[in-house]
Amino acid sequence: MDFTPNEDHEAIREGVQRVCADFPDSYWREMDDGHEFPWEYYKAMADGGWIGIAIPEQYGGGGQGISEAAIVVEEVAASGAAMNGCTAIHLSIFGMNPVVKYGSDEMRQKYLPATADGSLQVAFGVTEPDAGTDTLSITTRATRDGEQYIVNGRKVWTSKATYCDKCLLLVRTTPKDEVKRGVEGMTLLLADIQRPEVEITPIPKAGRNAVVSCEVVYDDLPVPVTDRVGEEGMGFRYLLEGLNPERILVAAEAVGIGKAALRKAVQYGQDRVVFGRPIGQNQGLSFPLAECHARLHAAELVVSEAAWRYDNGLPCGEQANLAKWLAADAGYQTADQAVQTHGGMGYAKEYDVERYWREARVMKLAPISQEMVMNYVAEHVLRLPRSY
Repeated sequence: MDFTPNEDHEAIREGVQRVCADFPDSYWREMDDGHEFPWEYYKAMADGGWIGIAIPEQYGGGGQGISEAAIVVEEVAASGAAMNGCTAIHLSIFGMNPVVKYGSDEMRQKYLPATADGSLQVAFGVTEPDAGTDTLSITTRATRDGEQYIVNGRKVWTSKATYCDKCLLLVRTTPKDEVKRGVEGMTLLLADIQRPEVEITPIPKAGRNAVVSCEVVYDDLPVPVTDRVGEEGMGFRYLLEGLNPERILVAAEAVGIGKAALRKAVQYGQDRVVFGRPIGQNQGLSFPLAECHARLHAAELVVSEAAWRYDNGLPCGEQANLAKWLAADAGYQTADQAVQTHGGMGYAKEYDVERYWREARVMKLAPISQEMVMNYVAEHVLRLPRSY
């Protein structure tokens, strides 16, 4: 890796910062309080070409790598948009990666340009209420019927489902008890979800309320075979291709939230005067903030390493998982310390740090829990016996 300043990367940072400057904390506070999708922001990011940054140029995208995409979402989060801003766009940035790699030429031509320009919103349907992290145990079933599949089942935590046209849906085309290995018999479909056979119900949640998360029930939903990604039965393997970039981007977002929270806390420490002196002069507040800076800096370096390895075709499972673990931990610690620095006012919405705090907390749960990352490291890095 070369740590010499990269002019292209700096240009990406400045470009995203210019867009986000038009959407201050007050905008995101309003969107979050009103449970309103940030359409104005979404359009501005699409018009700037940022949503399609990692989609190949021949399909209307920017043709950049995960390193560049990570810069985009970090800057979005750091602007104060936090997870509301990031989740509005990041599924379009990385979620169509299986289509890029394994979709038919017809599928790529039909869907990727619309994803890149923001006119096609795509959701991601994997998690189920009874399977959770145990993805191999999903039960949503797709049965072949001529030139279409008929889908039945239930997914949860499908972000943006209420206003997405398509969902990249992981289904079982062969039941688990009929395959030799659990990873077999799973298929990826790019399904229409604004149909009468699909029931979408928002899930009330603690934070990131500008972007809805939903339970989605599929009741005899027809999906054309032409909307199958790659081969039948290979869906889980295709899904794995997207896990490392997803974890890298979420890690970058966590770093960005931490930076937004730290900026607010430092400013408050300079401005707030108690007992005749700025509270930031007290080491009881300054030292924890300095530690937060150190942890964020370390996490950012691991994010950069993971993204660089992915873009250069090197194994990056360890680095992507560690980036997610370290960044989620550092981002949440910083958001929590920002609330503490503000004292009682940290609990007030007008200072925004409580919103960062609520949104940073989910990073320790999704897209994979901190505990499951440790499972991965213990088994695949340290070579300890599998624990589950």
